[in-house]
Amino acid sequence: MADSSFDIVSKVDRQEVDNALNQAAKEIQQRYDFKNVGASISWSGDAILMVANSAERVLAILDVLQSKLIKRGVSLKALDTGDGEPKPSGKEYRLSATLKEGLSGENAKKITKLVRDEGPKGVKTQITGDEVRVSSKSRDDLQAVIALLKGADLDFALQFVNYR
Repeated sequence: MADSSFDIVSKVDRQEVDNALNQAAKEIQQRYDFKNVGASISWSGDAILMVANSAERVLAILDVLQSKLIKRGVSLKALDTGDGEPKPSGKEYRLSATLKEGLSGENAKKITKLVRDEGPKGVKTQITGDEVRVSSKSRDDLQAVIALLKGADLDFALQFVNYR
């Protein structure tokens, strides 16, 4: 019998992020507590830029965006806000958030080490570019690896694709 396998990737559905951003912008325009504070959220190149006249309002905008991302099934681990503190810029405060995509070599090594140390025996891992392929003769072992990685406290978002 041939080996079964799946790939571990870290990708973000840009369309879902864009939809969440549009919903957040609409809510910010309509909410009473955001009136007359210059609150806005928009794309700035590849980053999401949040602007308001106080640091608390910027953090409230971030909270609205995070709730919209969760509702759309986008992991918050994919959102990188740096230190998370709004920076003063003239009379307004700004916070920029970027999307983390792709597994770095270091993160891929963390995954393979975790599977090797704690996963079922006979499971093979292979790093190819920004993804990790996991293969085994037993599909049950692959399910155990997926459960192990979902339960692990990793600081990056994972998706499991090409399960066959």
